[in-house]
Amino acid sequence: MTEEVKLIGAWVSPVSLRVELALKLKGVKYEYIDEDLSNKSPLLLKYNPIHKKVPVLLHNGKPIAESAVILEYIDETWKGYQLLPEDPYERAVTRFWVKFIDEKCIEAIWKACWIEERKQEKAIEEAKETLKILENELKKGRKFFAGDNIGFVDIAAIFIAFWVGVLQEVVGISLMDEEKFPVLHKWIEEFINCDVVGENLPPRDKLFAYYQGHKETIYAIASRFYK
Repeated sequence: MTEEVKLIGAWVSPVSLRVELALKLKGVKYEYIDEDLSNKSPLLLKYNPIHKKVPVLLHNGKPIAESAVILEYIDETWKGYQLLPEDPYERAVTRFWVKFIDEKCIEAIWKACWIEERKQEKAIEEAKETLKILENELKKGRKFFAGDNIGFVDIAAIFIAFWVGVLQEVVGISLMDEEKFPVLHKWIEEFINCDVVGENLPPRDKLFAYYQGHKETIYAIASRFYK
């Protein structure tokens, strides 16, 4: 039976890119369906009716949502390149760092970028604190979070590796300068210069233009969310 793999994603979404990188590293052939996030398709609403978000992986017609869940599914379904370590303890530690990135780092960075100016200084410091924790984790002498090869945590941190630099420029703040975060910057250089990563990143100028064009809309949403 022919295996059917489809990914409903969005070029502007770092969590969609997580899934693409995992599939590429595994050597899985797939069909990519780019979603217009301002006009969500019936296909997306059908296969992710609860969250109505990308990414969604369709494997032989069965949908899997949420990027971290999808990455674990990919690692368990296709052999070859290993995203998670085999050791149960190390797998648990990996999940911890992915959760930290999703719930602490990305949330703090996004808030620092879009919160109103009078509250921004404190938000920037809070974001830097989360980044310093990642900096210290990488100081343990590893090329990537898992060692010499790209793993689950590196893929989860694609937002930090690529999106943060663009957002800093769009909103005019500094979150992660090289002097204060030399180890993270070295990791970013190693990570985005890997062929599988560099070849699948969205064009930086296109990403910048997207956020520049949507800046006022994002500020308006943030003003209601970050009271």
